[in-house]
Amino acid sequence: MTDVTSTTAPEAQAAPAPSFSDFPIHPEIVEALAEHNITSPFPIQAMTLPVALSGHDIIGQAKTGTGKTLGFGIPMLNRVVSPRDEAFASMPAAGKPQALAVAPTRELAVQVASDLERAGKKRGIRVLTVYGGRAYEPQVEALQRGVEVVVGTPGRLIDLAKQGHLDLGHARIVVLDEADEMLDLGFLPDVEKLLSLTPAARQTMLFSATMPGAVVALARRYMSQPTHIRAMGDDQENAHTVKAVEQFVYRAHAMDKVEMLARMLQAKDRGLTIVFSRTKRTAAKVADELADRGFAAAAIHGDLGQGAREQALRAFRNGKVDILVATDVAARGIDVENVTHVINYQCPEDEKTYLHRIGRTARAGNTGIAVTFVDWDDLHRWAMINKVLDLGMPEPQETYSSSPHLFTDLDIPEGSKGRLPRAQQTRAGLGAETLEDLGETGKGAGRRGPSGGRGNDREGRGRGGDRRSDAARPSSRDGDAPAEGAGRPRRTRNRRRTSGGSGSSASGTTAS
Repeated sequence: MTDVTSTTAPEAQAAPAPSFSDFPIHPEIVEALAEHNITSPFPIQAMTLPVALSGHDIIGQAKTGTGKTLGFGIPMLNRVVSPRDEAFASMPAAGKPQALAVAPTRELAVQVASDLERAGKKRGIRVLTVYGGRAYEPQVEALQRGVEVVVGTPGRLIDLAKQGHLDLGHARIVVLDEADEMLDLGFLPDVEKLLSLTPAARQTMLFSATMPGAVVALARRYMSQPTHIRAMGDDQENAHTVKAVEQFVYRAHAMDKVEMLARMLQAKDRGLTIVFSRTKRTAAKVADELADRGFAAAAIHGDLGQGAREQALRAFRNGKVDILVATDVAARGIDVENVTHVINYQCPEDEKTYLHRIGRTARAGNTGIAVTFVDWDDLHRWAMINKVLDLGMPEPQETYSSSPHLFTDLDIPEGSKGRLPRAQQTRAGLGAETLEDLGETGKGAGRRGPSGGRGNDREGRGRGGDRRSDAARPSSRDGDAPAEGAGRPRRTRNRRRTSGGSGSSASGTTAS
Protein backbone atom coordinates (compact mmCIF):
# COMPACT_ATOMS: atom_id res chain seq x y z
CA MET A 1 0.00 0.00 0.00
CA THR A 2 1.23 3.45 -0.85
CA ASP A 3 0.82 6.36 1.46
CA VAL A 4 -1.46 9.16 0.37
CA THR A 5 -0.09 12.65 0.84
CA SER A 6 -2.69 15.19 1.91
CA THR A 7 -2.71 18.88 1.18
CA THR A 8 -4.27 21.35 3.54
CA ALA A 9 -7.55 23.17 2.98
CA PRO A 10 -7.35 26.35 0.88
CA GLU A 11 -7.78 28.73 3.78
CA ALA A 12 -4.66 27.27 5.43
CA GLN A 13 -2.55 27.78 2.30
CA ALA A 14 -1.06 30.83 0.72
CA ALA A 15 -3.33 32.69 -1.66
CA PRO A 16 -3.68 30.90 -5.00
CA ALA A 17 -1.79 32.22 -8.01
CA PRO A 18 -3.70 35.13 -9.55
CA SER A 19 -3.55 33.84 -13.13
CA PHE A 20 -3.22 30.66 -15.16
CA SER A 21 -0.24 32.29 -16.85
CA ASP A 22 1.70 31.95 -13.59
CA PHE A 23 1.72 28.15 -14.06
CA PRO A 24 3.88 26.27 -16.60
CA ILE A 25 0.95 25.95 -19.01
CA HIS A 26 1.19 26.15 -22.80
CA PRO A 27 0.52 29.80 -23.80
CA GLU A 28 -2.11 28.80 -26.36
CA ILE A 29 -4.14 27.07 -23.63
CA VAL A 30 -3.96 30.21 -21.49
CA GLU A 31 -5.01 32.33 -24.48
CA ALA A 32 -7.95 30.05 -25.30
CA LEU A 33 -9.24 30.29 -21.73
CA ALA A 34 -8.74 34.06 -21.62
CA GLU A 35 -10.98 34.44 -24.68
CA HIS A 36 -13.79 33.08 -22.47
CA ASN A 37 -12.83 35.33 -19.54
CA ILE A 38 -11.30 32.41 -17.64
CA THR A 39 -8.07 33.79 -16.24
CA SER A 40 -7.86 32.90 -12.53
CA PRO A 41 -7.98 29.40 -11.05
CA PHE A 42 -10.59 28.20 -8.59
CA PRO A 43 -9.21 26.69 -5.33
CA ILE A 44 -9.33 23.09 -6.59
CA GLN A 45 -7.51 24.18 -9.77
CA ALA A 46 -4.84 26.14 -7.91
CA MET A 47 -4.21 23.14 -5.67
CA THR A 48 -4.27 20.53 -8.44
CA LEU A 49 -2.26 22.21 -11.21
CA PRO A 50 1.23 22.24 -9.60
CA VAL A 51 0.97 18.54 -8.75
CA ALA A 52 -0.69 17.42 -11.99
CA LEU A 53 1.58 19.44 -14.28
CA SER A 54 4.58 17.71 -12.72
CA GLY A 55 3.15 14.32 -13.72
CA HIS A 56 2.13 12.95 -10.30
CA ASP A 57 -0.96 10.83 -9.68
CA ILE A 58 -3.77 12.66 -7.92
CA ILE A 59 -6.82 11.79 -5.83
CA GLY A 60 -8.98 14.90 -5.92
CA GLN A 61 -11.90 15.15 -3.52
CA ALA A 62 -14.29 17.75 -4.87
CA LYS A 63 -17.93 17.93 -5.87
CA THR A 64 -19.49 18.93 -9.17
CA GLY A 65 -19.40 22.66 -9.74
CA THR A 66 -16.06 23.32 -8.02
CA GLY A 67 -14.13 23.71 -11.29
CA LYS A 68 -12.26 20.40 -11.18
CA THR A 69 -12.63 19.83 -14.95
CA LEU A 70 -9.92 22.37 -15.75
CA GLY A 71 -7.95 21.11 -12.75
CA PHE A 72 -7.35 17.86 -14.64
CA GLY A 73 -8.11 19.12 -18.15
CA ILE A 74 -5.31 21.68 -18.37
CA PRO A 75 -2.56 19.18 -17.40
CA MET A 76 -4.10 16.70 -19.83
CA LEU A 77 -4.03 19.18 -22.72
CA ASN A 78 -0.61 20.45 -21.69
CA ARG A 79 0.91 16.97 -21.96
CA VAL A 80 -0.71 15.99 -25.25
CA VAL A 81 1.30 16.34 -28.45
CA SER A 82 -0.78 18.31 -30.94
CA PRO A 83 -0.85 17.62 -34.69
CA ARG A 84 0.58 21.13 -35.03
CA ASP A 85 3.64 20.26 -32.95
CA GLU A 86 6.86 19.27 -34.73
CA ALA A 87 7.16 16.15 -32.59
CA PHE A 88 3.80 14.81 -33.78
CA ALA A 89 5.09 13.39 -37.09
CA SER A 90 7.78 11.35 -35.35
CA MET A 91 5.41 9.78 -32.81
CA PRO A 92 5.18 5.97 -33.07
CA ALA A 93 1.37 6.06 -32.93
CA ALA A 94 0.37 9.51 -34.14
CA GLY A 95 -3.40 9.92 -34.06
CA LYS A 96 -3.98 7.30 -31.38
CA PRO A 97 -5.56 8.66 -28.16
CA GLN A 98 -2.94 10.10 -25.83
CA ALA A 99 -5.37 10.90 -23.02
CA LEU A 100 -8.58 9.36 -21.67
CA ALA A 101 -11.24 10.81 -19.39
CA VAL A 102 -13.97 8.48 -18.08
CA ALA A 103 -17.28 9.89 -16.77
CA PRO A 104 -20.31 8.09 -15.29
CA THR A 105 -23.02 9.77 -17.39
CA ARG A 106 -23.50 11.00 -20.92
CA GLU A 107 -24.28 14.55 -19.83
CA LEU A 108 -21.10 14.81 -17.76
CA ALA A 109 -19.01 13.36 -20.60
CA VAL A 110 -20.41 15.97 -22.99
CA GLN A 111 -19.74 18.77 -20.51
CA VAL A 112 -16.15 17.65 -19.84
CA ALA A 113 -15.43 17.30 -23.56
CA SER A 114 -16.84 20.77 -24.22
CA ASP A 115 -14.53 22.31 -21.62
CA LEU A 116 -11.53 20.46 -23.05
CA GLU A 117 -12.36 21.47 -26.63
CA ARG A 118 -12.60 25.10 -25.59
CA ALA A 119 -9.27 25.03 -23.74
CA GLY A 120 -7.44 23.07 -26.44
CA LYS A 121 -8.84 24.81 -29.51
CA LYS A 122 -5.84 27.05 -30.22
CA ARG A 123 -3.48 24.09 -29.94
CA GLY A 124 -5.54 22.15 -32.46
CA ILE A 125 -6.14 19.25 -30.09
CA ARG A 126 -8.84 16.87 -31.29
CA VAL A 127 -11.30 15.78 -28.59
CA LEU A 128 -13.82 12.98 -29.16
CA THR A 129 -16.85 12.30 -26.97
CA VAL A 130 -17.88 8.64 -26.84
CA TYR A 131 -21.07 7.33 -25.22
CA GLY A 132 -23.99 5.02 -25.84
CA GLY A 133 -27.24 6.10 -27.46
CA ARG A 134 -25.48 7.56 -30.50
CA ALA A 135 -24.50 5.77 -33.70
CA TYR A 136 -21.18 3.96 -33.74
CA GLU A 137 -20.13 5.06 -37.21
CA PRO A 138 -19.27 8.76 -36.54
CA GLN A 139 -17.29 7.77 -33.44
CA VAL A 140 -15.41 5.04 -35.34
CA GLU A 141 -14.69 7.41 -38.23
CA ALA A 142 -13.32 10.05 -35.83
CA LEU A 143 -11.03 7.47 -34.24
CA GLN A 144 -9.79 6.40 -37.68
CA ARG A 145 -9.03 10.03 -38.60
CA GLY A 146 -7.14 10.44 -35.33
CA VAL A 147 -7.83 12.06 -31.96
CA GLU A 148 -5.64 13.14 -29.07
CA VAL A 149 -8.20 13.04 -26.23
CA VAL A 150 -11.14 10.68 -25.72
CA VAL A 151 -13.88 11.44 -23.19
CA GLY A 152 -16.55 8.83 -22.65
CA THR A 153 -18.74 6.58 -20.57
CA PRO A 154 -17.45 3.11 -19.66
CA GLY A 155 -19.87 0.95 -21.65
CA ARG A 156 -19.29 2.47 -25.08
CA LEU A 157 -15.54 2.85 -24.46
CA ILE A 158 -15.25 -0.88 -23.79
CA ASP A 159 -17.45 -1.74 -26.78
CA LEU A 160 -15.22 0.25 -29.13
CA ALA A 161 -12.07 -1.22 -27.57
CA LYS A 162 -13.38 -4.79 -27.95
CA GLN A 163 -14.19 -4.13 -31.61
CA GLY A 164 -10.64 -2.91 -32.19
CA HIS A 165 -11.58 0.68 -32.98
CA LEU A 166 -10.27 2.25 -29.76
CA ASP A 167 -6.60 1.72 -28.94
CA LEU A 168 -5.77 2.89 -25.41
CA GLY A 169 -2.26 1.47 -25.44
CA HIS A 170 -0.76 4.95 -25.89
CA ALA A 171 -2.89 6.87 -23.36
CA ARG A 172 -0.28 8.51 -21.14
CA ILE A 173 -2.78 10.28 -18.90
CA VAL A 174 -6.09 8.86 -17.59
CA VAL A 175 -8.76 10.70 -15.57
CA LEU A 176 -11.63 9.06 -13.67
CA ASP A 177 -14.23 11.74 -12.97
CA GLU A 178 -16.88 11.30 -10.25
CA ALA A 179 -15.60 7.86 -9.30
CA ASP A 180 -18.17 7.47 -6.51
CA GLU A 181 -20.99 7.92 -9.01
CA MET A 182 -19.42 5.26 -11.22
CA LEU A 183 -19.45 2.99 -8.17
CA ASP A 184 -23.13 3.77 -7.55
CA LEU A 185 -23.97 2.94 -11.17
CA GLY A 186 -22.03 -0.33 -11.10
CA PHE A 187 -19.30 0.82 -13.48
CA LEU A 188 -16.18 0.03 -11.42
CA PRO A 189 -15.50 -3.36 -13.08
CA ASP A 190 -15.66 -1.62 -16.45
CA VAL A 191 -13.32 1.10 -15.20
CA GLU A 192 -10.82 -1.53 -14.09
CA LYS A 193 -11.04 -3.14 -17.53
CA LEU A 194 -10.32 0.21 -19.19
CA LEU A 195 -7.35 0.87 -16.92
CA SER A 196 -5.92 -2.52 -17.83
CA LEU A 197 -5.91 -1.43 -21.48
CA THR A 198 -3.72 1.61 -20.76
CA PRO A 199 0.07 1.73 -20.20
CA ALA A 200 1.28 0.92 -16.69
CA ALA A 201 3.43 4.06 -16.70
CA ARG A 202 0.49 6.39 -17.26
CA GLN A 203 -0.40 9.37 -15.05
CA THR A 204 -3.73 8.71 -13.32
CA MET A 205 -6.04 11.27 -11.73
CA LEU A 206 -9.16 10.23 -9.84
CA PHE A 207 -11.82 12.69 -8.71
CA SER A 208 -14.65 11.83 -6.34
CA ALA A 209 -16.96 13.72 -4.01
CA THR A 210 -16.76 10.94 -1.40
CA MET A 211 -14.25 8.16 -0.81
CA PRO A 212 -16.09 4.85 -0.22
CA GLY A 213 -13.96 1.77 0.32
CA ALA A 214 -14.26 0.50 -3.26
CA VAL A 215 -12.97 3.79 -4.66
CA VAL A 216 -10.04 3.82 -2.21
CA ALA A 217 -9.21 0.23 -3.21
CA LEU A 218 -9.30 1.25 -6.88
CA ALA A 219 -6.89 4.10 -6.19
CA ARG A 220 -4.47 1.86 -4.26
CA ARG A 221 -4.46 -0.74 -7.00
CA TYR A 222 -4.03 1.47 -10.03
CA MET A 223 -2.25 4.61 -8.78
CA SER A 224 1.35 5.25 -7.80
CA GLN A 225 1.89 7.28 -4.62
CA PRO A 226 -1.01 9.63 -5.33
CA THR A 227 -1.31 13.06 -3.78
CA HIS A 228 -4.66 13.50 -2.02
CA ILE A 229 -6.16 16.94 -2.61
CA ARG A 230 -9.32 18.19 -0.97
CA ALA A 231 -10.73 21.50 -2.12
CA MET A 232 -12.98 21.69 0.96
CA GLY A 233 -13.97 19.30 3.71
CA ASP A 234 -17.37 17.66 3.47
CA ASP A 235 -18.74 19.49 6.50
CA GLN A 236 -17.57 22.84 5.18
CA GLU A 237 -18.95 22.20 1.72
CA ASN A 238 -22.30 21.02 3.03
CA ALA A 239 -22.50 24.07 5.27
CA HIS A 240 -21.66 26.35 2.35
CA THR A 241 -24.35 24.77 0.16
CA VAL A 242 -26.99 25.02 2.87
CA LYS A 243 -26.02 28.60 3.74
CA ALA A 244 -26.14 29.85 0.15
CA VAL A 245 -29.62 28.43 -0.53
CA GLU A 246 -32.83 29.71 1.04
CA GLN A 247 -34.82 26.58 1.78
CA PHE A 248 -38.54 25.95 2.18
CA VAL A 249 -40.22 22.65 3.01
CA TYR A 250 -43.95 22.06 2.60
CA ARG A 251 -46.11 19.06 3.40
CA ALA A 252 -47.98 18.90 0.12
CA HIS A 253 -50.88 16.80 -1.10
CA ALA A 254 -50.49 14.78 -4.28
CA MET A 255 -53.59 16.18 -6.02
CA ASP A 256 -52.50 19.77 -5.36
CA LYS A 257 -48.79 19.58 -6.15
CA VAL A 258 -48.96 20.59 -9.81
CA GLU A 259 -51.17 23.56 -8.94
CA MET A 260 -48.74 24.59 -6.20
CA LEU A 261 -45.82 24.20 -8.57
CA ALA A 262 -47.49 26.27 -11.29
CA ARG A 263 -48.08 29.15 -8.88
CA MET A 264 -44.55 28.93 -7.50
CA LEU A 265 -43.14 29.20 -11.02
CA GLN A 266 -44.67 32.68 -11.26
CA ALA A 267 -42.58 34.01 -8.36
CA LYS A 268 -40.92 37.37 -8.90
CA ASP A 269 -37.38 37.27 -10.29
CA ARG A 270 -37.52 33.54 -10.96
CA GLY A 271 -34.93 32.52 -13.53
CA LEU A 272 -33.99 29.07 -14.78
CA THR A 273 -35.55 26.36 -12.63
CA ILE A 274 -34.90 22.65 -12.17
CA VAL A 275 -37.74 20.46 -10.86
CA PHE A 276 -36.58 17.09 -9.48
CA SER A 277 -38.58 13.87 -9.36
CA ARG A 278 -37.63 10.38 -8.23
CA THR A 279 -39.23 8.58 -11.19
CA LYS A 280 -39.08 8.89 -14.94
CA ARG A 281 -42.85 8.73 -15.37
CA THR A 282 -43.36 11.55 -12.90
CA ALA A 283 -40.79 13.71 -14.71
CA ALA A 284 -42.57 13.16 -18.03
CA LYS A 285 -45.99 13.77 -16.51
CA VAL A 286 -45.02 16.99 -14.72
CA ALA A 287 -43.31 18.42 -17.81
CA ASP A 288 -46.40 17.67 -19.91
CA GLU A 289 -48.75 19.25 -17.39
CA LEU A 290 -46.63 22.39 -17.10
CA ALA A 291 -46.53 22.72 -20.89
CA ASP A 292 -50.33 22.40 -20.97
CA ARG A 293 -50.49 25.25 -18.46
CA GLY A 294 -48.45 27.57 -20.68
CA PHE A 295 -44.96 27.10 -19.20
CA ALA A 296 -41.85 26.51 -21.27
CA ALA A 297 -40.85 23.17 -19.75
CA ALA A 298 -38.84 20.16 -20.87
CA ALA A 299 -38.00 16.83 -19.27
CA ILE A 300 -34.80 14.84 -19.09
CA HIS A 301 -34.91 11.24 -17.91
CA GLY A 302 -33.66 7.79 -18.75
CA ASP A 303 -36.46 6.81 -21.13
CA LEU A 304 -35.66 9.63 -23.55
CA GLY A 305 -33.47 9.01 -26.56
CA GLN A 306 -30.12 10.77 -26.54
CA GLY A 307 -31.22 13.28 -29.18
CA ALA A 308 -34.22 14.32 -27.08
CA ARG A 309 -32.06 14.61 -23.94
CA GLU A 310 -29.55 16.83 -25.67
CA GLN A 311 -32.34 18.88 -27.24
CA ALA A 312 -33.83 19.53 -23.79
CA LEU A 313 -30.48 20.52 -22.29
CA ARG A 314 -29.67 22.88 -25.17
CA ALA A 315 -33.09 24.48 -24.92
CA PHE A 316 -32.59 24.97 -21.18
CA ARG A 317 -29.10 26.43 -21.53
CA ASN A 318 -30.23 28.68 -24.39
CA GLY A 319 -33.28 29.93 -22.48
CA LYS A 320 -35.85 28.56 -24.92
CA VAL A 321 -37.27 26.70 -21.95
CA ASP A 322 -36.78 27.92 -18.41
CA ILE A 323 -37.99 24.83 -16.54
CA LEU A 324 -36.19 21.49 -16.67
CA VAL A 325 -37.92 18.53 -15.02
CA ALA A 326 -35.30 15.89 -14.26
CA THR A 327 -34.68 12.64 -12.45
CA ASP A 328 -31.68 12.47 -10.13
CA VAL A 329 -29.54 10.19 -12.25
CA ALA A 330 -30.27 12.02 -15.52
CA ALA A 331 -29.34 15.30 -13.85
CA ARG A 332 -25.87 14.13 -12.78
CA GLY A 333 -23.26 16.32 -14.36
CA ILE A 334 -25.66 19.06 -15.44
CA ASP A 335 -23.93 22.36 -14.71
CA VAL A 336 -26.01 25.29 -15.92
CA GLU A 337 -25.41 28.86 -14.82
CA ASN A 338 -28.08 31.16 -13.40
CA VAL A 339 -30.40 28.51 -11.99
CA THR A 340 -32.35 30.50 -9.39
CA HIS A 341 -34.79 27.85 -8.12
CA VAL A 342 -34.66 24.13 -7.41
CA ILE A 343 -37.93 22.40 -6.60
CA ASN A 344 -38.03 18.89 -5.18
CA TYR A 345 -41.37 17.70 -6.53
CA GLN A 346 -40.72 14.39 -4.79
CA CYS A 347 -38.75 14.22 -1.55
CA PRO A 348 -35.12 13.10 -2.04
CA GLU A 349 -34.10 9.64 -0.88
CA ASP A 350 -31.36 10.86 1.47
CA GLU A 351 -29.24 13.83 2.49
CA LYS A 352 -26.66 13.21 -0.24
CA THR A 353 -29.33 13.43 -2.93
CA TYR A 354 -30.82 16.51 -1.26
CA LEU A 355 -27.48 18.33 -1.31
CA HIS A 356 -26.86 17.28 -4.90
CA ARG A 357 -30.24 18.65 -5.95
CA ILE A 358 -30.13 21.99 -4.18
CA GLY A 359 -26.51 22.41 -5.24
CA ARG A 360 -27.75 23.01 -8.81
CA THR A 361 -28.49 26.58 -7.68
CA ALA A 362 -26.40 29.09 -5.70
CA ARG A 363 -23.33 28.43 -7.83
CA ALA A 364 -20.32 30.67 -8.47
CA GLY A 365 -21.05 32.86 -5.47
CA ASN A 366 -24.75 33.35 -6.22
CA THR A 367 -27.67 32.54 -3.94
CA GLY A 368 -30.70 30.44 -4.73
CA ILE A 369 -34.03 29.11 -3.51
CA ALA A 370 -34.89 25.45 -2.89
CA VAL A 371 -38.40 24.15 -2.22
CA THR A 372 -39.16 20.59 -1.16
CA PHE A 373 -42.57 18.91 -1.29
CA VAL A 374 -42.96 16.20 1.35
CA ASP A 375 -45.82 13.71 1.03
CA TRP A 376 -47.31 12.05 4.11
CA ASP A 377 -45.41 8.83 3.47
CA ASP A 378 -42.14 10.76 3.08
CA LEU A 379 -42.22 12.39 6.52
CA HIS A 380 -39.78 9.83 7.96
CA ARG A 381 -37.41 10.38 5.03
CA TRP A 382 -37.47 14.14 5.50
CA ALA A 383 -36.95 13.75 9.26
CA MET A 384 -33.73 11.84 8.54
CA ILE A 385 -32.49 14.45 6.03
CA ASN A 386 -33.27 17.27 8.43
CA LYS A 387 -31.48 15.54 11.30
CA VAL A 388 -28.32 14.69 9.36
CA LEU A 389 -27.98 18.19 7.86
CA ASP A 390 -29.25 19.99 10.97
CA LEU A 391 -31.62 22.13 8.92
CA GLY A 392 -33.90 23.04 11.81
CA MET A 393 -37.05 22.13 9.85
CA PRO A 394 -38.22 18.83 11.34
CA GLU A 395 -41.95 19.38 10.69
CA PRO A 396 -42.85 20.52 7.16
CA GLN A 397 -45.70 23.02 7.21
CA GLU A 398 -48.95 21.73 5.71
CA THR A 399 -49.43 23.80 2.58
CA TYR A 400 -51.94 24.15 -0.24
CA SER A 401 -51.84 26.10 -3.49
CA SER A 402 -54.08 28.70 -1.83
CA SER A 403 -52.09 29.01 1.42
CA PRO A 404 -51.16 32.66 2.09
CA HIS A 405 -47.72 31.73 3.46
CA LEU A 406 -46.83 30.06 0.12
CA PHE A 407 -47.29 33.39 -1.67
CA THR A 408 -45.43 35.30 1.03
CA ASP A 409 -42.51 32.88 1.34
CA LEU A 410 -41.75 32.75 -2.36
CA ASP A 411 -42.81 36.27 -3.38
CA ILE A 412 -45.59 35.06 -5.67
CA PRO A 413 -47.78 37.90 -7.01
CA GLU A 414 -51.20 37.95 -5.39
CA GLY A 415 -53.87 36.46 -7.60
CA SER A 416 -51.55 34.10 -9.47
CA LYS A 417 -53.34 30.97 -10.67
CA GLY A 418 -52.19 27.62 -11.93
CA ARG A 419 -51.82 28.72 -15.55
CA LEU A 420 -49.25 31.14 -16.94
CA PRO A 421 -51.01 34.20 -18.43
CA ARG A 422 -50.67 34.35 -22.21
CA ALA A 423 -48.87 37.68 -22.01
CA GLN A 424 -46.08 36.01 -20.01
CA GLN A 425 -45.66 33.09 -22.42
CA THR A 426 -42.66 34.65 -24.13
CA ARG A 427 -40.16 31.78 -24.42
CA ALA A 428 -39.79 29.88 -27.66
CA GLY A 429 -40.27 26.46 -26.07
CA LEU A 430 -38.69 23.06 -26.66
CA GLY A 431 -39.97 22.82 -30.24
CA ALA A 432 -37.81 25.79 -31.21
CA GLU A 433 -34.66 23.79 -30.40
CA THR A 434 -33.43 21.44 -33.10
CA LEU A 435 -33.84 17.73 -32.47
CA GLU A 436 -30.70 16.24 -34.00
CA ASP A 437 -30.67 12.92 -35.79
CA LEU A 438 -27.89 11.15 -33.91
CA GLY A 439 -28.33 7.78 -35.56
CA GLU A 440 -29.40 6.46 -32.18
CA THR A 441 -28.87 2.83 -31.40
CA GLY A 442 -31.99 2.11 -29.36
CA LYS A 443 -35.40 1.20 -30.73
CA GLY A 444 -36.67 4.76 -30.59
CA ALA A 445 -35.14 8.19 -30.63
CA GLY A 446 -37.42 9.84 -28.11
CA ARG A 447 -40.25 11.87 -29.56
CA ARG A 448 -40.31 15.63 -29.74
CA GLY A 449 -42.22 17.20 -26.87
CA PRO A 450 -41.79 18.25 -23.26
CA SER A 451 -41.48 14.76 -21.87
CA GLY A 452 -40.64 12.45 -24.73
CA GLY A 453 -43.18 10.03 -23.29
CA ARG A 454 -42.29 6.48 -22.38
CA GLY A 455 -40.04 5.81 -25.37
CA ASN A 456 -38.46 2.45 -26.03
CA ASP A 457 -34.92 3.83 -26.11
CA ARG A 458 -34.13 2.80 -22.56
CA GLU A 459 -30.48 3.41 -21.91
CA GLY A 460 -28.48 0.22 -22.09
CA ARG A 461 -31.09 -1.65 -24.08
CA GLY A 462 -29.92 -0.72 -27.57
CA ARG A 463 -26.77 -2.07 -29.18
CA GLY A 464 -24.78 1.02 -28.33
CA GLY A 465 -26.22 1.77 -24.91
CA ASP A 466 -24.00 1.79 -21.86
CA ARG A 467 -24.67 -1.50 -20.16
CA ARG A 468 -25.21 -0.07 -16.70
CA SER A 469 -26.73 3.31 -17.24
CA ASP A 470 -29.16 5.37 -15.27
CA ALA A 471 -32.16 3.52 -16.63
CA ALA A 472 -30.68 0.07 -16.20
CA ARG A 473 -29.75 0.44 -12.57
CA PRO A 474 -32.31 -0.99 -10.16
CA SER A 475 -32.99 2.06 -8.06
CA SER A 476 -36.16 3.81 -7.02
CA ARG A 477 -34.34 7.09 -7.60
CA ASP A 478 -34.86 6.92 -11.33
CA GLY A 479 -37.85 5.29 -12.74
CA ASP A 480 -37.98 1.78 -11.40
CA ALA A 481 -40.38 2.87 -8.69
CA PRO A 482 -43.99 3.25 -9.80
CA ALA A 483 -45.26 6.65 -10.81
CA GLU A 484 -46.94 8.78 -8.23
CA GLY A 485 -50.37 7.37 -7.45
CA ALA A 486 -49.88 4.32 -9.66
CA GLY A 487 -51.27 1.02 -8.54
CA ARG A 488 -49.55 -2.33 -8.51
CA PRO A 489 -48.25 -3.56 -11.87
CA ARG A 490 -50.50 -6.06 -13.57
CA ARG A 491 -49.39 -9.67 -13.40
CA THR A 492 -48.00 -11.20 -16.56
CA ARG A 493 -50.54 -13.57 -18.06
CA ASN A 494 -50.51 -16.13 -20.84
CA ARG A 495 -52.74 -14.96 -23.65
CA ARG A 496 -54.79 -17.65 -25.40
CA ARG A 497 -55.30 -17.50 -29.12
CA THR A 498 -58.57 -18.86 -30.53
CA SER A 499 -59.37 -19.85 -34.04
CA GLY A 500 -62.90 -20.03 -35.43
CA GLY A 501 -64.36 -19.73 -31.95
CA SER A 502 -62.52 -22.81 -30.66
CA GLY A 503 -60.85 -22.69 -27.35
CA SER A 504 -57.53 -24.12 -28.48
CA SER A 505 -54.58 -22.16 -27.13
CA ALA A 506 -51.38 -21.09 -28.78
CA SER A 507 -48.21 -21.22 -26.80
CA GLY A 508 -47.05 -18.62 -24.34
CA THR A 509 -47.46 -15.14 -25.72
CA THR A 510 -47.20 -12.93 -22.65
CA ALA A 511 -49.30 -9.87 -22.08
CA SER A 512 -47.37 -6.64 -22.02
